[in-house]
Amino acid sequence: MQADAAPEPFSTSRLDALPLDVAHAEEMAAVLFDPALHTYTGGAPEDADTLRARYERQSAGSPDPAERWWNWVLRVRADGCLAGYVQATVRGARAEVAWVVGVRWQGRGYAKEGAAGLVRHLLDQGSVRTVVAHIHPDHAASAAVAAAAGLLPTGEREDGEVRWLRDAPRGAAPGRAADSGHHP
Repeated sequence: MQADAAPEPFSTSRLDALPLDVAHAEEMAAVLFDPALHTYTGGAPEDADTLRARYERQSAGSPDPAERWWNWVLRVRADGCLAGYVQATVRGARAEVAWVVGVRWQGRGYAKEGAAGLVRHLLDQGSVRTVVAHIHPDHAASAAVAAAAGLLPTGEREDGEVRWLRDAPRGAAPGRAADSGHHP
């Protein structure tokens, strides 16, 4: 992964994680239209124009030179459709991650696969040593996704959300992390 550029794409068994592009806004607006996606995170669905503006900001990167914003859309390889996204805010050796899969694609394991692929990708690239996610305590599906990605709940809370954490194994060579089975 390039430190100062867009994130590199990665793939899982069924998904291609493609670096976010403003051109994804139209299709992603349809993927993310369901208000149920905002039950635990707040907010409301955004139309294509609003998403386009957000994607422009995200693609431009963080105004803080010590922080990188890496965003990917998830494309289901079998049908070529976008189904959601994963993202990481990277500061030093720590990445805070998030994932969203559209309601139409839920229940198929795409969130688990995408999140696990993201965590593996971040740890394998060598500079990230700690991955963190913040999950609403009542969001059982997101907790299951975090667990599938190898994160463990810490018991710590931030803004009411439980902090989940995964550290790269001690002694793992950079670029060879073992596999344990939110910005604007």
